[in-house]
Amino acid sequence: MKSSSNLFVYVLAALAALAPFAIDTYLPAFPTLEYDLHGSTVDIQQSLTFYLLPYALMTLWHGAISDAIGRITTIKWGLGIFVLASIGCAFAQNVETLWFFRILQGLSGGAGNVVARAMVRDLFAGAQAQRVMATVQMLFGIAPAVAPVIGGVLLGIHWQIIFIFLAAYAALTLWATVTYLPETMPAEKRLPLSISQVMKSYHEIFSDAEYCRLVFALSANFAGFFIYVLASPVFLVKHLGLNQHQFGWMFIPTVCGMVLGSYLARRVAGKYAQNKILLLAYAWMATMGLFNVIICFALPANPLYNIAPVALFNIGMAFAMPVLSLASLDRHPKIRGTAASGQAFIQMLLSTVSAGLIVPLVWFHPSGLALAMAGYLVVGWILIRKSHLWRKSLIY
Repeated sequence: MKSSSNLFVYVLAALAALAPFAIDTYLPAFPTLEYDLHGSTVDIQQSLTFYLLPYALMTLWHGAISDAIGRITTIKWGLGIFVLASIGCAFAQNVETLWFFRILQGLSGGAGNVVARAMVRDLFAGAQAQRVMATVQMLFGIAPAVAPVIGGVLLGIHWQIIFIFLAAYAALTLWATVTYLPETMPAEKRLPLSISQVMKSYHEIFSDAEYCRLVFALSANFAGFFIYVLASPVFLVKHLGLNQHQFGWMFIPTVCGMVLGSYLARRVAGKYAQNKILLLAYAWMATMGLFNVIICFALPANPLYNIAPVALFNIGMAFAMPVLSLASLDRHPKIRGTAASGQAFIQMLLSTVSAGLIVPLVWFHPSGLALAMAGYLVVGWILIRKSHLWRKSLIY
């Protein structure tokens, strides 16, 4: 049984990792794409927005669809379309065609991530669910570290091979899902899929103030780090003087921080109260966020001390994430798929806003990115301090 549980975790992590692979693997190819597709830096940057916005919007439906037709069937459709869209990206001849197929990738790519979150809670309970979610997050966190490295290697062949790799990864993950994962939404528990039913479910979860606080806080914490991912072609190449084959200089340490935070979250699950974990996580993130701002204003740009605070920030971000994620899902156990969709939607919505609006405004200097990270953290803290979890920390 233990080996089966471990296998489930690996497959769920592979499903969740598709999103960062779709975002990060082609980042080293931005300068080459500008040249080959005759686009500007902003044109290629907006290919991230054209992926993230449909991704965010469609996450509102993936969970509801999985509540209606089953988890596995939803993943089949989502990953199948993603494979075809990735092949389309590989053979794009201009920026507009790349945008079109990135939209299709966004519409389909969130199915695995959303359904994986719901399946963790379907399959596991209590402290075990927290440990499993932390493990999935830890394995998921490896993707942003290896994705740009893989992209840099594949770029040595041709940028088209990057998208062929994404198609192959999605196809392999789809096979593993169908082969090894059980259907966790039996027919007798399924809900009818209709616009009125979906709207009713979303009205239920988004009118729940506690759910909204938890989800927005989780998303703001993640966005504080993710702005560096979105700005990495400018941050690493123009500010820190690295080349397109050296993206691992940022992604490896930052994701090591995320993996360490997830490991610590797994170790403390069931041993310490959730509110105590949140207190420690926010204290750590605040310290690293302030450290980052001071360094950026006081010292000239340098890979070592401009990247280190971001990596350290990720320890606290990942430490808090399983607690916030599971607490929000537990607010609505009967429509857990929809609750997972709402969670993923808000997270990707903030990422989309960052890609399209925030990052182009703050990537002029490392200090702009540092202030944006601090701003997102403040937003998350303001929200979480009003939650029941935070108020418990004040009582005890």
